[in-house]
Order: sequence, then structure tokens, then C-alpha cells
Amino acid sequence: MARTEALPLVRRTRARATKRERREALTFYLLVSPFIVGFLVFTFVPMAGSILLSFTSWDFIHKPIWVGLQNYQNLMSDQDFIQGIKVTLSYAVMALPTGLIVSLVLALLMNRDIPGVNVFRAIYYMPSLLAGFSVAALWIFVFDNQHGILNNLLATIGLPRVGWLTDPNWALKSFVLMGLWGIGNTILIYLAGLKGIPQQLYEAASIDGAGWWARLRHVTLPMLSPTIFFNLITGLIGVFQYFDQSYVMTNGGPPIIQGDQIVGSTRFYMLKLYNDAFRSREFGYAASEAVLLFIFILLITLFVIRSSALWVYYEGNVVKGK
Repeated sequence: MARTEALPLVRRTRARATKRERREALTFYLLVSPFIVGFLVFTFVPMAGSILLSFTSWDFIHKPIWVGLQNYQNLMSDQDFIQGIKVTLSYAVMALPTGLIVSLVLALLMNRDIPGVNVFRAIYYMPSLLAGFSVAALWIFVFDNQHGILNNLLATIGLPRVGWLTDPNWALKSFVLMGLWGIGNTILIYLAGLKGIPQQLYEAASIDGAGWWARLRHVTLPMLSPTIFFNLITGLIGVFQYFDQSYVMTNGGPPIIQGDQIVGSTRFYMLKLYNDAFRSREFGYAASEAVLLFIFILLITLFVIRSSALWVYYEGNVVKGK
């Protein structure tokens, strides 16, 4: 009899729980709806449109003409497209490791508790606040052949002037050098990671007789590996979308001769894509380049994520790869 009387109470409790769960679910969806709507309108729909557009020939004026895989087939024999891949990969190989290592070294130096260190942190961070086009305009004067700051310094110490933006052997290296001026964000992220390393680990290592190199190798780098991993992923995405500086400073030049064709020594992939879309008005062709770029970045990012199990350590994981 008592069990029978308890059934209505159980049903009422379940009903109240169900109403509460519905309210919580409704609140959740209301809170995330701005992101969902923004993602659908500004990311998913344009991406889907670009994929469809890549199978057409469209000049923005006439109706799109369906061409199937023709755009992708034409890209395989496009020398400017191949040059864009070469230049972008070359820049990535030089700029990404250099930026990660230099920013890590600077972060280690600025992680010390010394007077005035906050001033240096602010100085190194401020250049990253500037827009890409303004930075490019500034560095045009720095790299100027006759009156640039760098060439004046070289002349002062008796070294010959360098054609930073006019010599094909130096143009790409100049972009790498300029990139080191804007690594403030990466330094800041490294500093945040360094501040999160427990001091007890350093104290234990010191008691065991570990020097600064042993502490760096066995404590700092393993504990900082998730931060390095994050900077690596964001850096990869950034270098493969490099555009502003090459557009403003060299516009793909200076030219070099490859076989029987003249190509730009700094014609990055994104610059090639921009020219095809907004100068040649071949929007379908440019869309196919954008799709291939997305696939390439996705594949290399997935590869890095998969490899992270071999070198990224998280707190509590003492066995490598776990």
C-alpha cells in the first residue's frame, strides 16, 4: 500500500526534473545561438558556396557556367600556382621554426623577476597590435635600399648594402626577419604557459642537482609542450595564409626566371588567389584554389595533432605518448 502511494510522488519528482532539464537545455541553446547563427551565416554558408563555385567559371557579371573539375585540372599546369605553393612552403619552413624558437627564448628571458621586466614585455607586445598593412608600410622604409635603417647600419659597420626587397635571394628572408618584429602574441602565450608551471618541480629538480639546461629540458619544455603545440597550430594556419605584406611591399616580386617563364620570388599562394579573384575576375578558379588551401591546412593540422601524442605532455602524464 505504501509503495502504491509513493508512485505519484515519484512521478511528480520526475516531472519536475524533466521541466528543469528542459529549461536548462533551452537556456543552453539560447546562450550558444549567437555563435551557431554566426558560424552558419559567416562561415559554413560561404564555405559551401566556395566549394560549389569552384566547379564553375564565373566573372561576377555573367551567370556561372558549370565546368566540373576543369578548374582543378588547370591548376596542375599553372606555373604561378605551383610557384605560390613553393614560396609559401619555403616561407613556412623558415618563418615558423624561427618565430617559435625566438619567441620562446624571449619569453624565458622575460619570465625572470627583475626590475623593469614589465616594460620590456609591453615593448615586445605592442608591435603585434598594429594592422598588417601599416606594418608593411613601415617596413618598406626600413628595407629601403638607399635610405633604409638596416642598410644604413650595414654601411656604418663597413658591410655592403642589401637589396632586401629587390634581390630575389633576400626578399623572402626579409619577410621572415620582419615577422620577428610581431611575435608579441606568441611571447605572451608562452609567458602564460611558463607562469603555469609549478615551482615545486624546479625546486625538486634543483635538489636532485639539475642545472639550468637540465631544468629547461626535463621540466620547462615538457610542461610547456601544450603551449608550444597551440602556438605551432596557430602559426601553421597563419603562415599558409600570408598575404598583406607581400601584397603591399613586393606584389609578388622581384621576378626570377624559371625555365622559359618569369615568376615572382614572393608570389605567395594567397597573393595568387587574390589576383585571380579580384584582378582577373576568375572567381570560380580562385574558389578552387581556396578549397585546395583549406584541404591542405586541414591535413597538415590533423597530422600535427596526431603527432602530438609523441611529444605533448599534460600534467599527470608521466609516460611519453599518453
